[in-house]
Amino acid sequence: MSRRATLPGAEELFRSTHASTPTVSPVREFSVEGKTHEPGDEHQPASGTVRATARRRLSSATRGPSGRERHEEKITVYVSPDELFDLEQARLSLRGEHGLAVDRGRIVREALAVIVADLEAKGESSILVRRLRGR
Repeated sequence: MSRRATLPGAEELFRSTHASTPTVSPVREFSVEGKTHEPGDEHQPASGTVRATARRRLSSATRGPSGRERHEEKITVYVSPDELFDLEQARLSLRGEHGLAVDRGRIVREALAVIVADLEAKGESSILVRRLRGR
């Protein structure tokens, strides 16, 4: 028996975490002359080609928060002890008084969806603009 450790291969380390969803968005290439080249075409795209990733951008009102699902993107937000306490109090209030067992991340995503929808709907008079301006 060998005393050597067995390490995972590259396929195991870099495998997709979602079996049902593709990890890469569909890509189309658009040339400046207006000719479209799909990936897999036999010829090379002409010089001056712009590569674009197909994305569907919805407004916040129709999109809503992501809810309970695996999230691929991450940001770090630093908060004061008082803000963290308020967030935890909100979480406990939602659980105790409203019967909603949600984590802090879910509360933040919901709040983000609400504030962005308000900004898109009201613009200058949105609560976010008013608060950031100190009014």
